[in-house]
Amino acid sequence: MNNIQLVVFDIAGTTVYDNGQVADAFITACRAADIEIPANEVKKVMGFRKIDAIRLLLDKFSPAVPVGTQRESLISGIHDRFIQNMISFYQQDPELRPMPHAEELFSSLHRKGIKVALNTGFTRAITDAILHRLHWDNGAGYVDSVICSDEVPEGRPSPDMINRLIQRLDIASANNVLKVGDTEVDVEEGRNAGCAIVVSVTTGAYTRQQLQEYRPDHIIDSLEELIPIIEKA
Repeated sequence: MNNIQLVVFDIAGTTVYDNGQVADAFITACRAADIEIPANEVKKVMGFRKIDAIRLLLDKFSPAVPVGTQRESLISGIHDRFIQNMISFYQQDPELRPMPHAEELFSSLHRKGIKVALNTGFTRAITDAILHRLHWDNGAGYVDSVICSDEVPEGRPSPDMINRLIQRLDIASANNVLKVGDTEVDVEEGRNAGCAIVVSVTTGAYTRQQLQEYRPDHIIDSLEELIPIIEKA
């Protein structure tokens, strides 16, 4: 257990309940630009920095838009609409809540001397709306640090966010980090950072069968299953 000094959690679908709202906001933002994206395709890019996800989707579903200023303007407009949709949702939705056992897990990790961090494909503006509603901000003690994809040079699957957290929280190395997330790029991010353990959770965008393709070290159905994994590390 002493090997793990930091656990880095994804947010939507991992520590915060998501019943497809993020994907819906994506689809709505694209539809406003007259671009139809199938829901199953949107799920495939969950976890990415959202402007990168939009770019990937346009490459596949709107290739006729020429590369250059026009295309970047379209991407920026969709991204701005997505941000506003998500901020509005997280500020008002009565169903917004932590995943079962999330807060208890954070407290348990702290009692064991393990730091807790969140990272996300969301922007800081969206993330702050979530943290404020859940009372996870302003020194509430649930998490030690939060980093967002617009605060580093590259989003997932780049290790930039995890590397920044390691520096910020004075962790010895990635060998002392456990990464938890619900998507393909969470696994890739953890691997690229050199994390000691990469754990996937089935409560978000991907099913157990889908996650198995990416070979995380463990796949769990609930956050409460994480403590035994850490104790065996």
